[in-house]
Amino acid sequence: MEVVNVGLGERSYSIYIDRGLLLECGNKLPSLFSPPYKGGVSGGVGRKAVIITNPLIRGLYGNLLENSLKEEGFKVHFIEIPDGEGYKTLETAVKIYDRLIAIKMERESPLIALGGGVIGDITGFVAATYLRGVPYIQAPTTLLAQVDSSIGGKTAVNHPKGKNLIGAFYQPKAVFIDIETLNTLPKEEILCGAAEIIKYGIIRDGDFFEFLENNIERLINLNEDVLIYSIKRSCEIKADVVSKDEKESGLRAILNFGHTIGHALESLTGYKKYRHGEAVAIGMVYAARLSLKLGLCSSEDYKRVVNLITIAGLPTEIPPHPPLRPPLPLLQKEGIKGRSKGGRGGFVDAIINSLYLDKKVKEEKIRFVLMKGIGSVELRSDISNELIRKVLTH
Repeated sequence: MEVVNVGLGERSYSIYIDRGLLLECGNKLPSLFSPPYKGGVSGGVGRKAVIITNPLIRGLYGNLLENSLKEEGFKVHFIEIPDGEGYKTLETAVKIYDRLIAIKMERESPLIALGGGVIGDITGFVAATYLRGVPYIQAPTTLLAQVDSSIGGKTAVNHPKGKNLIGAFYQPKAVFIDIETLNTLPKEEILCGAAEIIKYGIIRDGDFFEFLENNIERLINLNEDVLIYSIKRSCEIKADVVSKDEKESGLRAILNFGHTIGHALESLTGYKKYRHGEAVAIGMVYAARLSLKLGLCSSEDYKRVVNLITIAGLPTEIPPHPPLRPPLPLLQKEGIKGRSKGGRGGFVDAIINSLYLDKKVKEEKIRFVLMKGIGSVELRSDISNELIRKVLTH
């Protein structure tokens, strides 16, 4: 078993990476509380544990996790929510609250997020807000969630105006990454996780990026050695950044490389056109292109980024006629006049408009994470709408 620690003082926790961890969850759970409590059926724990998941994942892995918890004396309840980013809303959160109230969930009873990023985000948000905070565990079942959203305590739901606009920083008690769950994951979802893994090499570790250049096909084909190393290294990078800047006051913003434009693409297309990793892949290409235009990286670095994303089978361009979600009134910012008229040009205007709703905006200035070669990035807030449009349209 590989273990990565997230050092946050009294909020510190461990990320466990191995095969078959869902079978170990119940055994490890009692020790995660302070003070630890006695587990086992004979110990009469009698604590409630709620597994939040979607119907598909429950059918695949619900019994494994439930049996593991029951062996330790937990009274297990399931709450199922529909699959998809479109259900990561306040309305869904309210339905979860209703169920928690109905089963008389207590403050010391854990919630367990069994699923991908949507399940993890909304479970964390509910945990942060129900009874002013209850413990929760991340059991991510997608590669994307395993290397990204399950780590770091960002919890949120979406608003019609933008992704993750309503949320809180709230750390889990532990993260259990069972790589066996990836065996039932569609290839498209594996690619989404690969996009985030590529991101870590770009922002923090040039040697890891080179490793991915040499092993990306093995990663996508779930070669165990490459997979575990890639997950562990990604978790190490994120854990290091989070431990230094838990609430994104500075350094942590580098984790959003590719996400500024990526989130806009997701939101503007109603979360139906792009998977998160696909949108981030496109966002990384345009962030790299913007970096090249500003002279922050070399043409060779830019080409390496585009080549790796392409070889991974991920998209690299905004389509000529994207399905714009109407209506989208534009803000009267520099270089933006009137309303989108559709087509790629109109979509670019809509992207720029959407960027001003990004959580990283300060004093009405868009903050971009830009690359300074492979393995290093910087934050910039001095990018004009004219340059953004030029990069997006050429």
